Amino acid sequence: MADTLLTGAGPTTAARLPLLDVLRGAAVLGTLMTNVWIFASPGSEWSVLQGGLGSPDPVADPSAATVAESVFRFLADGKFLSLLTILFGVGLAIQYDSAARRGERWPGRYPRRAAFLFLEGTVHFLLVFAWDVLMGYAVTALLVAWLLARSERARRVALWTAAGVHLTLVGLVTLGSLVEPDSGPKAPDPEAVRLYAHGGWADQIAFRLDHFGALRIEPVFTFGLLVSLFLLGVRLHRAGAFAPTAAGRRIRVRMAAWGLGPGLPLGAAAALGGQDFFVLGRYGIAPLIAVGYIGLIGTALDRFAVPGAKALGSVGRTALSCYVAQNLLCVLLCYGIGLGLAERLGGSGPWWVMGLWAAVSVALAAGSALWLRRFERGPLESVQGWVLTRR
Repeated sequence: MADTLLTGAGPTTAARLPLLDVLRGAAVLGTLMTNVWIFASPGSEWSVLQGGLGSPDPVADPSAATVAESVFRFLADGKFLSLLTILFGVGLAIQYDSAARRGERWPGRYPRRAAFLFLEGTVHFLLVFAWDVLMGYAVTALLVAWLLARSERARRVALWTAAGVHLTLVGLVTLGSLVEPDSGPKAPDPEAVRLYAHGGWADQIAFRLDHFGALRIEPVFTFGLLVSLFLLGVRLHRAGAFAPTAAGRRIRVRMAAWGLGPGLPLGAAAALGGQDFFVLGRYGIAPLIAVGYIGLIGTALDRFAVPGAKALGSVGRTALSCYVAQNLLCVLLCYGIGLGLAERLGGSGPWWVMGLWAAVSVALAAGSALWLRRFERGPLESVQGWVLTRR
């Protein structure tokens, strides 16, 4: 079975590692745990840049709804996106190893795959969701694919250099937030609120084109993080961290301990610190917790029959299709071009948003399982494979 371009792997890989499918499914549904708040907020995609998605303060308001929303958002924000990024590096390493076994030159035709992924991301950005990850992954994959043909020392230097540059940037932004006077949360942009509540689909596309630079700032800002997490995925794969072996199980236990031990307390402190520490928490501490998530999920699967693991595996095997489908479903449910739930239920509390995430997740798990009964790959994965294997 082929891995999808969402994780960087190609159509001719070695035997699947079941853990990767489960992790990939968790990462896809986990990113929705963060993105669902974007769809449900006034101004939607534009509100991210206005600081309008800040988590409520459970200390100031210890109600059940506030605590539940805070925990829900803390467990997801940045962690599953980092997990997905690491897995993309794993998939890229799998494809490199497959090419080496066949005696093919590297990167060979991989740039064509990356170009196709960039095109998919551009279409997704314009037509569905402004905070797409595929475009950034495609650009990063080109650099990391080149590094895979270099020495281990070159990759190690690139990993630590990229991580150092990124953390320096995160530190400077955090310091700037601390010294700048707090002006409080901004009111939603009335134009953006009207656009997503009542505007047409063509209007939303035009808005994304008009604000292309601002809406594409995240992959630019996090480029160093993307490179370092891709290379971390390569290192973990080659160390056997995902293999069903005794050595792999030991690595997963250590990942859980090192990722969650310091990561969760630091992440909680950043979350309780408020908006000034948002960038530090999402882009500095969350990747560490993501490593812990890999270890925790892997260790749990090593020791127990985890409920829902098979469903997550189905989502993971159709990761690209589910990633696009979950955003498309939320657009149709939340925006005015569909049911308009964001406006209808706005101000009614967080429960409906978390319920929306659960409903979409169940629909994706069921749909992917039914699809895989008849087909080997997801619908977008099949189109992808057909286009890329044409001579």
